[in-house]
Amino acid sequence: MRAAAWAVVLVFALNGFGFASWASRIPSVRDGLEFSQGQMGLLLLTGAVGSLIALPLSGMISARLGAARTVLLFAVVCAVGYTVVCFGVEADDALWVRVGLFVAGAGVGVWDAAMNLEGAVVEQHLGRSIMPRFHAGFSLGTVAGAGVGSVVAHAQVALTWHLITVMVFDVVVVAICVRAFLPTHGAPDGAPDAHAAPGAQHTDASADPATAVETSSGHSLRETLGTWREPRTLLIGLVVLAAALTEGAANDWVSLAVVDGFETTESVGALGLALFLAAMTGARLVGTSLIDRLGRVPVLRLSGLAALVGVAVFALVPVLWVALLGVVVWGAGAALGFPMGMSAASDDPRRAALRVSVVSTIGYSAFFVGPALIGFLAEHTGYRAALLVIAVPIAIGLFVAGAARPLPQPSQDAPSTLER
Repeated sequence: MRAAAWAVVLVFALNGFGFASWASRIPSVRDGLEFSQGQMGLLLLTGAVGSLIALPLSGMISARLGAARTVLLFAVVCAVGYTVVCFGVEADDALWVRVGLFVAGAGVGVWDAAMNLEGAVVEQHLGRSIMPRFHAGFSLGTVAGAGVGSVVAHAQVALTWHLITVMVFDVVVVAICVRAFLPTHGAPDGAPDAHAAPGAQHTDASADPATAVETSSGHSLRETLGTWREPRTLLIGLVVLAAALTEGAANDWVSLAVVDGFETTESVGALGLALFLAAMTGARLVGTSLIDRLGRVPVLRLSGLAALVGVAVFALVPVLWVALLGVVVWGAGAALGFPMGMSAASDDPRRAALRVSVVSTIGYSAFFVGPALIGFLAEHTGYRAALLVIAVPIAIGLFVAGAARPLPQPSQDAPSTLER
């Protein structure tokens, strides 16, 4: 269990390191292609399309290949995509940059869904809240990626050398880590399903729910589509949507918003992104004890309020150091919504793979598409003012946060290990 938990943390960290390495060099891509705000928004939207096409299939892919093989395969896909992006920028060929971002988007999306599924397996075995710490691993990776990005940008290291080195490192270490993953198959037929008809009974009292995360290839297309009609799953998806947009908007635009909004250097912009990611990391490291003490719903609502305050300060205060303080509050507020949503989607172990796939798809629709659309708005308002639009989904997430409340125990024989 210890080896599996550390392997999941490292895979999360590697995913974050690769993504932040790309995000920290977006100004270099903008300058290399000489794109406007609107053109950059459209460019980033291309990567979002790749994720949105691949994510609905992530549950079935993980079911057939298992989380370990899925993570490794799509880490390679991600690396190929970003390599194509680099050569496209060097050749000043926007078409190849878009192709690369489409492929990378598909790789990042499925890789992320599969590692969240593995995280759910480990959390079910442990029987306590640990998902935020896995996401803290992602945040640590993003802090490292943004920090390295700031240094190499200041040193004027070429985008191609930087990103390809990062991608090779990611794939090699992922290949080592997935060897320690726990199996993500073999749910007993009697595993509880809280979405089943009222009165349905758990028929196998000896089954351990910790081993009941179902990702076998038995999921039919009908079951997959039926998951999209579950009200609780969809409401959890809205909670994750709000959190993902709050995080994704910062990942894509904070560095440019600092550079253009305060007329400063690219390295200072990367520092702003690093502050946001460091705040997320800290909140995720302390968040597990806070969730266990207060519960999911109160923590979700406190997080949403913090994100609202942070975004408002960053967008409206014209003083750089105060705006950066707002970035820190924003990052702390954005930290826990996504991991708590993944835990909530996995409360019923039997169909966790499908529900994580649905929630991931909804969340990443916001994570990738929302920030890209903010780029179009920024062409008319500037980056900082455009970021105020994310207050709307944050408010929606506050309103529906109750859907993430842990499910009641299905029976005395098989208590929910996530009930707190």
